[in-house]
This record gives sequence, structure tokens and C-alpha cells, in this order.
Amino acid sequence: MTPDLDPNTDLSFTRTLAVPRHLIWECWTKPEHIPHFFIPAPHRVTGVEIDLRVGGRFNTTFEVEGNVMDNKGVYLEVVENEKLVFTDAYTEGWKPAPDPFMTAILLLADAPRGGTTYTAIARHRNPDTRKVHEDMGFYGGWGTVATQLEAYAKGLVR
Repeated sequence: MTPDLDPNTDLSFTRTLAVPRHLIWECWTKPEHIPHFFIPAPHRVTGVEIDLRVGGRFNTTFEVEGNVMDNKGVYLEVVENEKLVFTDAYTEGWKPAPDPFMTAILLLADAPRGGTTYTAIARHRNPDTRKVHEDMGFYGGWGTVATQLEAYAKGLVR
């Protein structure tokens, strides 16, 4: 299920989350959940638009240290409870973005004791962009997001 990774352009990490896979999926696919985990605290998500289908929008607005950041993107692949692929290379209607940053691939699989094996991959156009993302704190930032996601999703266990 894991795509071939190119160490020159891809960043990736895998973690086991102590939450069922369907809840991790729900958190990533319903707009009301995204603000609770999607950006490392104390930064905030202030807006979310989701049209969960290939070509549908995945737009978020962040507030980071007083700056507003709009992120517009689309879903490239949606496999329920297993895989989400989204990118900022295009916006809804397949309009090319002027300065794309990455494509995100989220892979979910069942883990022992009802948990989820969670893999996050950031695929970049070139090694320079990958390096910028790594230097920005990919591992720490996406790791914090995974920790926040797990803590938030535990509150949804039913």
C-alpha cells in the first residue's frame, strides 16, 4: 500500500495511533474536526472547506503568529478508510496553482488492539522544495499533528 518513496523528493513517517481507523478517517474528512489537530498548536485553523471526491476542494485557512495563510487544494485520490491524497498543485476545477508546494499522501491501516497505522508522506517537485519542508520542521510538525489527531480522536471513540 505504501507508494515508492524517492528520498530526494519525499518525506515520510509512520506511527501507530491508539484509535480505530474509521475515526482517523472521519477526522481527516469532516470539516468540523480539522481545526482540532491539523496544525501544531498554538497555531490555529480558522477555516475549512471539504468536498470529498477526486477533484473536490480541500481548502484550509491558518493563523500562524498573527499571519493568515490560505491553502487551496484538491483531492487526487480518495479510498475510504485507507488513503487520502491531496495537493496544492491545483485548485478546484483543476486550475494550476502558481507556486505549488507539495502533495500529501495519508495511508491508514489497521494496527493491533484496534489502533491505526498512520503514514504521512509529503511529496515535493524537487529536492530543494523537499529540503525547505524538512528544514521547516516536517518531522516535528507532522508528528505534532499526529499526536494532536490521536488525542482528539480518542475523545470521539464510540
